Amino acid sequence: MSDDASASLGSRLSKLNVFSKLTGDDDDEEFGEKIDFESLAGGGRAGRRTAITTGQLRVSNALRHFLVDKKVLTEAEAAVDSDQSTPALEALVQRPHIEVPAILTDRSFTLAEYFVSSSHNTYLMAHQLFGKSSAAAYERALRTGARCVEIDAWDSDDKEEPKVTHGYTLVSHISFRAVCETIRDVMDQEAAEAVDEQGYRAAPLLLSLENHCSPYGQLRLVSIMKEVFGDRLLSKAVRSKGHHEQDGADEHVRLDELGSKVCVIVEWHGTNEAMEEDDLSESSEDEEEKRTHQKYREQKAAAASNVIIPELAELGVYAQSVKPPDNSWFEEAEWKREPHHHLINVSETQLLANMPANNQKIARHNASALVRVFPKGTRISSKNLKPVSFWAIGSQICALNWQTFGSSMQTNEALFSGTDGYVLKPAALRPGGNGQLNTGQRRRLRLKVAGATDIPLPPGRDADIKPYLTCSLIHPNDQNGATKRKTGHYHQHKLGFLHRGENPPPDSPVWDEELSWDYDDNEMCFIRLIIKSDDSFARNPTFCVAAVRLLYIRPGEWNFIRMLDLKGAETRCSLLVKFEFEDI
Repeated sequence: MSDDASASLGSRLSKLNVFSKLTGDDDDEEFGEKIDFESLAGGGRAGRRTAITTGQLRVSNALRHFLVDKKVLTEAEAAVDSDQSTPALEALVQRPHIEVPAILTDRSFTLAEYFVSSSHNTYLMAHQLFGKSSAAAYERALRTGARCVEIDAWDSDDKEEPKVTHGYTLVSHISFRAVCETIRDVMDQEAAEAVDEQGYRAAPLLLSLENHCSPYGQLRLVSIMKEVFGDRLLSKAVRSKGHHEQDGADEHVRLDELGSKVCVIVEWHGTNEAMEEDDLSESSEDEEEKRTHQKYREQKAAAASNVIIPELAELGVYAQSVKPPDNSWFEEAEWKREPHHHLINVSETQLLANMPANNQKIARHNASALVRVFPKGTRISSKNLKPVSFWAIGSQICALNWQTFGSSMQTNEALFSGTDGYVLKPAALRPGGNGQLNTGQRRRLRLKVAGATDIPLPPGRDADIKPYLTCSLIHPNDQNGATKRKTGHYHQHKLGFLHRGENPPPDSPVWDEELSWDYDDNEMCFIRLIIKSDDSFARNPTFCVAAVRLLYIRPGEWNFIRMLDLKGAETRCSLLVKFEFEDI
């Protein structure tokens, strides 16, 4: 063979990725598709409750036989060898696979005691340096579950109408007024559709305002918010004068006292405020992106302003954002510096530098004061920080790039599913807690996997797949990533039959396997489920996903999990599983 022919063959083989199975990197951790209005990325307004009919969600005949074999249903109840449904089968299909304890959505605790479903650079539809800004991005984030959104406000050529954009980049801009009007309209619709039921109530919105405007521009921000939001805007303390809060105490408001108000997070600038750390040295950007990003940082630093006018500062009633210059905010037993109701605004890199050595100190601070964690600046392609370890030290606001439904957004959906976007933190992370989530008890999780029905295949993909389920247990203490288990791949028999006489098609496999994990008991554990195909000589494609907080699981019973597509929208695919826990 000639050298040219050998090179050509080598090139073709490298594209086939022959050795991809040896790398262990087969879970496409960051992979997701663009989130749209059908997504449940932040828990979703419907909280995973949909009007499922038998025509929308089918149960394969093989799984009907499985349910009979496991004595879950009788043959008549399962309607085996039939395409018809029965009340018993439909009740099983429609039963939620999670149950969020009512205490976790009780609103009588202080604001700092909740996790908040949160969006970073909400105005962006895609890339952080070259993307498009759109007011519709706010509608998308709110409708898919966000309760904290971010606005970067700048002066525009029209001094009366500030703009929203990612400054010193090629990102397009939109008017601040248009953003406020979009938020107002969505919140009004939420209020009109609200029902006094878990997952369906109107909830307050935290508006994280990053100000880059001149003093006059800030006056316009205040004027526009008051004009557009009207009485929806929280502009003064909710308690009457004479209350302990009015005496200068840093006592937080209760969530139920905020109703469904727009609550502004306003910056507070001290003399030694920290500059945002972007970690260019850790970036995987190409050289052109690095140069663009460096220019952005230099221009941003040169234009930094520490002036917030009183009229704008007054709107930060219960949250004034501080970028701390040092570690005193968690090192001191009680951080009593200005401002009142401080919110520590810190990058993931700054926080990770102090973890896990200072986890309990940080958790102690976060028990009664707000913290917002935002992605490091090198995540310019809108990839995300991993929120679980930050939630596990009590960080209320983990601001995620809301553009694609990757692994972090899947976990975000799992935490906030079935809620109104606010979830009460574990007792260990609230006032009086010790900041330590691990109970000292070892537990074993057994996941019994029956099979799936109607795996969604992308356009153009033939149905000759070899599906398998890969599962990751996500634990706050796992510094090296999630612990993965997977079933064998299912292959339809061309000749012969399964032992039950069933030979379902590849898109409706039966695995009948058990996967297990031993782990330290912890309330902030999650499991992520992905259905893939074991393709030869290629990266295994992902068809659908689901993630579940272990605390929400209904153990000891067979349940159907409705799978999500890579945009975070519900599919017609269901996965039949049973979770079992035991102390070991």
